[in-house]
Amino acid sequence: MLRAGIVGLPNVGKSTLFNALTSSKNAQSENYPFCTIEPNVGVVNVPDERLYILKDLVKTNVVIPTAIEFVDIAGLVKGASKGEGLGNQFLHNIREVDAIIQVVRCFDDENTIHVSGKVNPIDDIETINTELALADMASIEKRLERLTKQVKSGDKQANLEYKVLSKLNDLLSDASFINIEEHFQEEELECARNSQLMCIKPVIYAANVSEGDLATGNAYVDKVKEYAKNHGADVVVISAKIEAELVDLSEEEAKAYLKDLGVENSGIERMIKSVYKLLNLTTFITAGEKEVRAWTVKAGSKAPKAAGVIHTDFEKGFIRAEVTSYKDFVESGSYAAARDKGLTRLEGKDYIIQDGDLVHFRFNL
Repeated sequence: MLRAGIVGLPNVGKSTLFNALTSSKNAQSENYPFCTIEPNVGVVNVPDERLYILKDLVKTNVVIPTAIEFVDIAGLVKGASKGEGLGNQFLHNIREVDAIIQVVRCFDDENTIHVSGKVNPIDDIETINTELALADMASIEKRLERLTKQVKSGDKQANLEYKVLSKLNDLLSDASFINIEEHFQEEELECARNSQLMCIKPVIYAANVSEGDLATGNAYVDKVKEYAKNHGADVVVISAKIEAELVDLSEEEAKAYLKDLGVENSGIERMIKSVYKLLNLTTFITAGEKEVRAWTVKAGSKAPKAAGVIHTDFEKGFIRAEVTSYKDFVESGSYAAARDKGLTRLEGKDYIIQDGDLVHFRFNL
C-alpha cells in the first residue's frame, strides 16, 4: 500500500490535519474501514466517484476503493538529525514512506505561538530540509566507510554505489530535496533509488491557511509556491481547521460549505490527487456482480504488470486483457452492450494500462 508521511514543526497544524484525515468520510468507508495500525498511522480511501457510478451499473453492493496509508511522523525539532526530540523515531519512520507531505504554517494567530517566535514558512521548510539532509549525509558517510575496502578490491557494484553516494552527498550540501532523475544516468538510478535517503522522496508542501485565505491564498502561500517551483515540488493549499470541521458534516453539507468558501473539493481530496500525480500513479478498475474495485499501478505499466497487482499468478500466466474504457462502459451501460458496439478490446502483453480502464484478465495457471 502507498504510504505518505506527514511532517512539520510544532504548531503548524500537522496533528489537526492528520486527525481530520483519519476521521474523514473517506476513512470511514463501509468496505474499507479506517484502521489504526499504530497510534499515528491511518488508512484513508482514495476518493473516486467513478466506482459508485459503476456500482449501480453492474448491480453490486460492494465497492473497494484503493487506499493510502498516512503516517503522522512526530518528533521533528531543530537537531532531530542528532537525536533531539524524538529524532531517531522520526528519521526511522520517514525512511519507510513513499512520499512526504510537509505541513507549512501560512496563517497568523496570536493564540498559537510559533516555535521560532514568528511565522516564516520558508524558514520552516528549510529547517526540516536541513535536518533531513544532515541525517542523510551522516548515513552516507557510514556507508562510504563500509564500501572503501570493496572499492579497493575492484568490486564493480561497490564502485557504482560509492560513486552514486558520493554524488548524492555533494548534492545534499544544498539541504533540499533531490530529483535523482535529473542528476543520474540510467544505470545509476536504481542504485540511487535503493539508497533509502529521505531527501530523494517526492515532497508536497501543504500550505496550511486560515478559513478566509483558502480560496485566494496569501503572501505566505505565494512564497511557498515560489520555493516549491524552484525545487520541483508540489503545493496544496489546505485549511486543517476547515478539514476538521468537514468531518462532522454530511457529504451534501460539506460540498455546500466548500462552495461557500470558493473551492470545489476538500483539501484532503486535493492532497491525495497530488500524491498520485507526484508518484506518477494511475488507477484501473475491476467491476462485476461480486464487487467494484480500484487498483493502483505506476503510469505506463503494461497489462501483465497490472494483472500482477491483483495476484502474482495473474502476471505469470497472463494471456490477454479484455479492456473497456470507463467512458465507453458508462455510455453503453453494460459489458454486453459495450461488446456489441465494438468498444471492448482484447489487448496483449504490450498494452499500457490507461486511467479508468475496466479490465478483465485472462490467464493460464
